[in-house]
Amino acid sequence: MKNKKDSPNVLLITMDQWPGSFLGCEGHPVIETPTIDRLARNGTRFTRAYSECPICIPARRSIMTGQTPKLHGDRVFQKNLTMPSNSKTIAQIFRDNGYQAFAVGKLHVMPQRDRIGFDDAYISEEGRPYYGSIDDYDQFLAEQGFVGEQFTHAVSNNDYTWRTWQLPENCHVTNWATQQMCKTIKRRNPNKPSFWYLSYTHPHPPLVPIHTYFERYTRKNVPSPLQSNWSNKTKIIFLNNIKNRWPEMSKEAIADVRRAFYALCTHIDAQIRLVIGTLREEKLLDNTIIMITSDHGDMLGDFGLFAKRLMYENSARVPMILLGTKEDKIVGKGEVSNRLVGLADIMPTLLDLAKIKIPSSCDGQSMFNKKPRTFLYAEANESINATRMVTSKNYKLVWYPYGNSFQFFDLANDPKELEDVYQKSEFQDHIETLKNILVKNLYGKDLSFLKEGKLVGISSDEIKSDNLKTGLGLLGERELLGQRGLHYPPPPIDK
Repeated sequence: MKNKKDSPNVLLITMDQWPGSFLGCEGHPVIETPTIDRLARNGTRFTRAYSECPICIPARRSIMTGQTPKLHGDRVFQKNLTMPSNSKTIAQIFRDNGYQAFAVGKLHVMPQRDRIGFDDAYISEEGRPYYGSIDDYDQFLAEQGFVGEQFTHAVSNNDYTWRTWQLPENCHVTNWATQQMCKTIKRRNPNKPSFWYLSYTHPHPPLVPIHTYFERYTRKNVPSPLQSNWSNKTKIIFLNNIKNRWPEMSKEAIADVRRAFYALCTHIDAQIRLVIGTLREEKLLDNTIIMITSDHGDMLGDFGLFAKRLMYENSARVPMILLGTKEDKIVGKGEVSNRLVGLADIMPTLLDLAKIKIPSSCDGQSMFNKKPRTFLYAEANESINATRMVTSKNYKLVWYPYGNSFQFFDLANDPKELEDVYQKSEFQDHIETLKNILVKNLYGKDLSFLKEGKLVGISSDEIKSDNLKTGLGLLGERELLGQRGLHYPPPPIDK
């Protein structure tokens, strides 16, 4: 154990459902992210960063453990699954090495009050008291006189309707998380270095931006969703199930949904300034490593698709911005890296920069490892809802076991995945290479998708029709599964 006051502090900031392309520094034509853009100019931006499982809980398990789903045990969203018992979290390892560790925001672990190695955590878990805990954000609203009103905007967690925020600005969960983190930084023990984890719940729906941020986008023509040579005529059942989950919207409605989403992003970007400012005023900024990322992205109407779980770029690729300390000689300044990295690489990278030994439990690797990976494997869901992906430097293979359907994209020449070139002869060697990698990475129930070492997937005659009725499993309760009611945390004590 070390306890050196001059050890670097570490600030890890995650957002929820923020696509990698939704940054000004990525060349997005509309979105405003001046704070993150500036941070990128002072560090390294990784342009090929992916979520190994673009679903909330599995992705966060990768961040906290440095493990891909194969090791940490979730590629589905197992809401009752505890953290792996055979490995330590990033917070615990930092604490074992003399750090104090605090979290604010969305941990998305079970049970909800599990500290997973942090000294303490102030949580905002999207108003789910039926999971066993009342979150700190709900209690904050009660203290402000808004008992149970987190969801009185009546916008669902997983739908693409929207409205502007209905309570005072300071009561927005983005503001609350920022305030709590700033307070936490100020309340640190000055004799120890700190690991801080700030996890924003947006831009994940509910889409409830503050009016002033939404208004910024009413004057802009937002880009229409992408269309492709494959999306309107696809026979891939999983994709059609997703399209059925969210009713078709008019161009005007989609434009406003995108405005609301962008506004939530810009709001977060502005709030990050307060966190950075607090570090600066506390004279900690020069000796703090900062990383900004997301658990996954959102299709937001591209190809007629919404939300996550998919292996296309706007769902699987995430922002990844890393700043070293002022004296850093490793991260660089104003660097842009096309190295393939994943969420499982966050833990070993931050430990590496803090000069802490990376545990053998990690199958992620430091982003500064001398041997960059040549491919990245990603997976989501099981059985008929399974989707798998292998991406290399220039290409991406997407596989849907149900129906044994494949797609192949030439990312070097078609980064927006507008053309599926799986059938084109000139790509067959590259396709076979990625198929072989895919086979080698299958495990568990996925091995039933193989026959004599070849990918055969699941045929339609193997599946009973009643198993297909709900598609993604999101259509239960008459398609009202994501709605929230009034919550009643304990009212504040009379003074």
